Amino acid sequence: MQYQFFTADVFTDRIFGGNPLAVFPQAEGIPTELMQKIAAEFNYSETVFVFPPETPQGTRRIRIFTPQTELPFAGHPTVGTAYILAAIGELVLDCHETMIYLEEGVGLVPVKIKSQDGVPIYSELTASQIPQVGPEVPSIAKLAEMLSLEVDDLLDNEYYPQAFSCGVPFLFIPLRNRDAIERVKLNLEQWQNLLSNAWASAVYVFCFEPELKGSDVRSRMFAPNMGIVEDPATGSAAAAIAGYLAMRDTSSDQTLAWVIEQGFEMGRPSILKIEADQQDNQIIAVRVGGSSVLVSEGTMNIPEL
Repeated sequence: MQYQFFTADVFTDRIFGGNPLAVFPQAEGIPTELMQKIAAEFNYSETVFVFPPETPQGTRRIRIFTPQTELPFAGHPTVGTAYILAAIGELVLDCHETMIYLEEGVGLVPVKIKSQDGVPIYSELTASQIPQVGPEVPSIAKLAEMLSLEVDDLLDNEYYPQAFSCGVPFLFIPLRNRDAIERVKLNLEQWQNLLSNAWASAVYVFCFEPELKGSDVRSRMFAPNMGIVEDPATGSAAAAIAGYLAMRDTSSDQTLAWVIEQGFEMGRPSILKIEADQQDNQIIAVRVGGSSVLVSEGTMNIPEL
């Protein structure tokens, strides 16, 4: 059978930037086994399959696959799927802001779509899970060796390596500067020994020396367990790092906001905007948003099992 698909570049306002995403807007009838094969065929960080909702509140149900595994939640597929469904007319945009609800493995994920003259220009998810702190992580020395860096390249003050999750766990490793970010080369043998079976096996390095005016953080993300050598833009990690950063901010009863640069070292510059609502030094909501660009559409011949 033939199934229609669309691709978009997510967390960018121009083609060939951001993180590519493939979406099958009418995926009913595709078996799970073939969904995984299709994701491997595209070889994007994620591919999304869209189904009718199963709850009264849901707008659509989506399943998200990396080249190697299915994920319960991911940011760039959530933001990008909302954009694509709106861009191809699957969703009605009858006002400047439209709320939809995507059913995912972590639960119902609200997504706000901003539009102009009926055309989507920005989409923003609200994480269904508040950032959760993970268990202890390996030593600075071992992490530096895994990243092919010197120990002095890693921070170890109020900012230190720590794991967080908003549905998908990440190990956040703060580095001294952008030079260190650019020199990172993940040693897969060391990663296998240290993190392959850890609570947070995906590695997210970052620093507070961005390239662009208006940005706050520069980052890179590596997830060998997901089949992702390096990711140009990671929305689920952006949601989780909001917890990491907010935990270190003593302010209360306000909205904290950051702009993250990612993918620059890959030649796919991405901009992710994150917010955390904080009350009594507790995070009560996290949002991740960005622009997207429609790139292509086509059909895939999918055999019946």
